Amino acid sequence: MALSGFEGFEKRLELHFFGDDFQLGLRKIEFESIKLVLEQVQCTVVSAVGNAYFDAYVLSESSLFVYPTKIIIKTCGTTQLLKSIPPLIFFSSLVGFTLSSCRYTRGTFIFPNSQPFPHTSFKDEVSYLEHTIPSNLSFRKASIMPSISSQNHSWHVFTATIPHHHHHHQLNNQLFTMEVCMTDLDPILARKFFRRPDDEKTGHSAGKDMTELTGIDEINPNALICDFAFDPCGYSMNGMDGDWYSTIHVTPEDGFSYASFECVASVNASNIGHVLRKVVQIFRPGTMSVSTTCSGYSDEMWKQMASAVEPLGFKCRSFAMDQFPAAGTVVFQTFSPRRKST
Repeated sequence: MALSGFEGFEKRLELHFFGDDFQLGLRKIEFESIKLVLEQVQCTVVSAVGNAYFDAYVLSESSLFVYPTKIIIKTCGTTQLLKSIPPLIFFSSLVGFTLSSCRYTRGTFIFPNSQPFPHTSFKDEVSYLEHTIPSNLSFRKASIMPSISSQNHSWHVFTATIPHHHHHHQLNNQLFTMEVCMTDLDPILARKFFRRPDDEKTGHSAGKDMTELTGIDEINPNALICDFAFDPCGYSMNGMDGDWYSTIHVTPEDGFSYASFECVASVNASNIGHVLRKVVQIFRPGTMSVSTTCSGYSDEMWKQMASAVEPLGFKCRSFAMDQFPAAGTVVFQTFSPRRKST
């Protein structure tokens, strides 16, 4: 393991708001204001696309999604994600919206000592959140969901919401969020996310090539993909399929290789096993965690995750479940190959 390198593990923040305009809502926040928010985080927009439901931004460090009543932002490296909260609350108020719930999640950093405040520890992050979000979001919970098999894949969760405020933010019983974190990528597959020194392509053009070369475009053939390749290596993409998003981020360097996949889908979707299987085939990680979040609990869905990757030689090594306000049920599973190749 390298002593220092680029931190692939993302920090993820999901904020829900309430207001009167549910057609455009938060999408009315001006782009200049979004850039000011990202300045606080220390990242920039490299590509953007929108449809009838939401706007998606590929960032220099991961992704941002803006819906009429919610904002999802995830950033990697040494970004200071939680510093986006005060300006997001302010700019949302200018378009008539008020924060009603907050969810923060992340895995275990590969290089924790390189993280700036407030990401120096989960204790510091929780303390910062407690003092930054409005006091009326008083129904709060923070927890570290452990992995029995690997200390490097614990799942950190903080949620907060306004008590008895469910009429403003109804949890959708039919949808769930899946977050996949993968380390120790197959080095041959990881090489596909390196650019040739003399390719003379734009980040957009090189990103499109990587999307097709790796089969990422086959994960969801219906999705509109906005992709970007970094120089000399690295890759990000956002997918849009109606009001559902997906996103992939890749740090391919040997010694600290990492890839993530996130999507939202229906709990009744029959293809979620195919999606997870395809993602695993693209990266062939040495270790993988899958976190699923939804308002209801279904044994079948979590079993589906394990059965999807079993034929690829992966075994579920640990399973943890917990309940969180403003999130519902969070299930955290870790996987690794039954036999690691020598």
